[in-house]
Amino acid sequence: MKFKTIHEAFNHYRTATIEQIETRAAEIKNIIETDPDADIASLNIEIGGLDQAKKNILEKQSQQRSEFNPITGMSFDGRGSAAAVTGDIVASPEYRSAFYKTLLGHDLTETEQAAYRRAAEEHRADAFSTTGNTAAVVPSQTLNEVVSKARTQGGIISVCRSFAIPANVSVPVGTPSGAAAWHTEGSNVDREKPSIANVSFSGHEILKVFSVSAKVRRMSIAAFESYLTEELNACTMATIANSLVNGTGSNQGTGILSGVTWNAGNSKTYTGANGIKYADITALVSLLARGYSNGAAFAMSNATLYSQVYGIVDTTGRPVFTPDPRNELIGRILGFPVVIDDYIEDGTVLFGNFYYMAYNLPEGISVDRSTESGFTRGLVDYRAIAIADTKPIVQEAFAKLEKAS
Repeated sequence: MKFKTIHEAFNHYRTATIEQIETRAAEIKNIIETDPDADIASLNIEIGGLDQAKKNILEKQSQQRSEFNPITGMSFDGRGSAAAVTGDIVASPEYRSAFYKTLLGHDLTETEQAAYRRAAEEHRADAFSTTGNTAAVVPSQTLNEVVSKARTQGGIISVCRSFAIPANVSVPVGTPSGAAAWHTEGSNVDREKPSIANVSFSGHEILKVFSVSAKVRRMSIAAFESYLTEELNACTMATIANSLVNGTGSNQGTGILSGVTWNAGNSKTYTGANGIKYADITALVSLLARGYSNGAAFAMSNATLYSQVYGIVDTTGRPVFTPDPRNELIGRILGFPVVIDDYIEDGTVLFGNFYYMAYNLPEGISVDRSTESGFTRGLVDYRAIAIADTKPIVQEAFAKLEKAS
């Protein structure tokens, strides 16, 4: 069909779909490129009408689509009413805005109220129900920043494995298996059962209450989020980091020191008078079970590294520890990276594959606000609570060197 004007072409295609318009545009492009006798002028008019029809359809769609306004903190549809928030509610900008406004005591918009109510309903029957249903779960963006900050500060928590699974659910974790074998053509191959370790996390509470002045109401959301991130990292993630090493397993997570059964097959001692020797380091490496050395690392306190290990040399006089500033690592011992964790007792050196040490944070961190206890002093109390656990997944993945008692 030939059109005399762009307006005529627009009227013809204004009821078509985007797919139909794009298909016809591709056909016209192919005609222009392949047909030397094509009526270029007529086809250009039709292209113009197609373009106008497509813009008209997209404009109508944009008026109906919900759009979030970061300044007002509200979503609107084409009629100006609050639109429903879809997807992961805790990761939505509406919930994030509602979360911090609630902590600051600010009024919420209609959409923020809906997002906050939906988040409360979704988390009402979870692990936090034993401590109260009024607490709000920290937004995903803030929680990711807290975990990321904890990992960048070093320690075992920076190299261990993290889970976000319900408590008391057994999760299979694969362990190193043997290499494949050469095969004779036509011969049978025996099936090998993979070695699987199952880990089941319990639910232990981590609780922290901190008070700030009532003038916090005047803080911006960005400033308060930064402050809260620092506080949560300092209390919650620090507790998890300590539990990864020293947790007793009694109303708290299980650490590597208490969670692994230490014996002559996976631990060595040295005398305090002589300190750590080169032979002690090589003996420690030899204790690690086969298959775990790929990805293994040394872990010790800063004092142990620089007071006892830094000066050790091998039989040829070369230092055992080599700094590694290029890759932004602490350094390496016998080619294995070094992790500094000051929760490890001075004089103790751990060696193993920390991929098989894990912590579980199934529901993130919950925060609630109260003005009752600090009413007479003008203080606002904030309570952070998390359900977490720590546990070694595979005991044979670790070895230990410590001072003889």
